[in-house]
Amino acid sequence: MSASNLRIGHGYDIHRIVPGRALVLGGVRFATDYGLEGHSDADCLTHAICDALLGAAGLPDIGHFFPNDNPAWKGADSQGLLARVIGELKAVGFSAVNIDATLIAEKPRILPHVPAMKAALARSTGLPAGAIGIKATTHEGVGEIGRGAAIAAHAVALIEKT
Repeated sequence: MSASNLRIGHGYDIHRIVPGRALVLGGVRFATDYGLEGHSDADCLTHAICDALLGAAGLPDIGHFFPNDNPAWKGADSQGLLARVIGELKAVGFSAVNIDATLIAEKPRILPHVPAMKAALARSTGLPAGAIGIKATTHEGVGEIGRGAAIAAHAVALIEKT
């Protein structure tokens, strides 16, 4: 594999916490009485991963492919969106090599759910679970995330020309 065939992309997403909505992160539904506000299922981890993959390939961001003013994507399962992003990569001659992501949240506890999240993301990307890293941190009480009003995610992805 030549270094010229490799590309790195970065993605970021943030959503407000709202009551009475399902919380989905990395394709896993959490048992909470709150979720994230958004047009789709608002899975900020998966959205950050989508943008990292798309950016690495030099493609437009997730909003280009799945605009929030299009009713077709209302309530969409972000794992399905991620699988479509993998298809977009393949269409331009790339495949994913690995993904590394960090969730930033005061609540809920993320660590117990990491294996299930990695498994869900592996199914959607075709990557082995071992090629997907997921970490979590708090925001130490700073800002909207620190007050527990939002959850954010950063992701990086390595892709290769196929």
